Amino acid sequence: MEHGPGDEVIVVGGGVVGLTTAVLLAEGGRRVRVWAREPAERSTSAVAGALWWPYRIEPEPLVGAWALESLAVYVELAGRAEETGVRMVEGLHAHMRLDGLGPWATRVPGLREDADGLRARLPLIDMSTHLPWLRERLLKAGGTVEKRVVTDLAAVPAPVVVNCTGIGARWLVPDPAVRPVRGQLVVVENPGITTWLTSVDHSSGVSTYFFPQPGGLVLGGTAEEDAWSPVPDPAVAEAIVARCAAVRPEIAGARVLAHRVGLRPARNAVRLERRPLPGGRVLVHNYGHGGAGVTVAWGCAREAAGRACPAA
Repeated sequence: MEHGPGDEVIVVGGGVVGLTTAVLLAEGGRRVRVWAREPAERSTSAVAGALWWPYRIEPEPLVGAWALESLAVYVELAGRAEETGVRMVEGLHAHMRLDGLGPWATRVPGLREDADGLRARLPLIDMSTHLPWLRERLLKAGGTVEKRVVTDLAAVPAPVVVNCTGIGARWLVPDPAVRPVRGQLVVVENPGITTWLTSVDHSSGVSTYFFPQPGGLVLGGTAEEDAWSPVPDPAVAEAIVARCAAVRPEIAGARVLAHRVGLRPARNAVRLERRPLPGGRVLVHNYGHGGAGVTVAWGCAREAAGRACPAA
């Protein structure tokens, strides 16, 4: 395909939101370069437990539509689980009720209420497989990924710039409304657990959840507002294991494989908008996805690509 100079797009940020947006733009016929400070494997996205579910993200009416669009994509990708890292896994949202959720919940296939909470078979994404798969899909579509540090969005040399920098948008835009919600996880050898569970109190900074991933059982978690430390806290890790073991006692003796910390890029609302740059160029913001970047990645990418290049 021949590309003109106006077809070039630079996506700043190489996590799940940036890569997914870049894939849709490249497959829509644009010449796409992703500029990222670090490889996807070192991004916040790589730390995610990555169960599809809207969590700590606003505004709900828009989030519901983005999440449902992404759900449809993940259901399709689950047909190639080894390649894409997406599996459909049964589980329980403990103590949760349908009447506490938005209209989007009625459109989630198989979501049902019982005495314990909400049960469903939902996408669970292994990010260690999914992020490299997204990158490879982008490369196959003619895109590139480059290690670049951006300090000024207006100086990025492309007719269209898409800002998918997550927590980095706090300084780069700058947007002080972006703030971290720190999440700490523990990965243990899976003692045979095949279903996921979440038990979340949104008024608290701690929760209980476990996700069976190919590389181990992921235990969580925390949601510490405005906490910046990337270093795992041993006491917090011990408490996470104890909370999960209270639900499934076999977790107590499981060997610890890894500790993880990620800074969710929280904002009062996702920022997804088109802005002008000098010289008739275009900047599209796509950041502030909180704890649900994976959940809304495809829906937000579709909208961002449409704003960036209306014909894409």
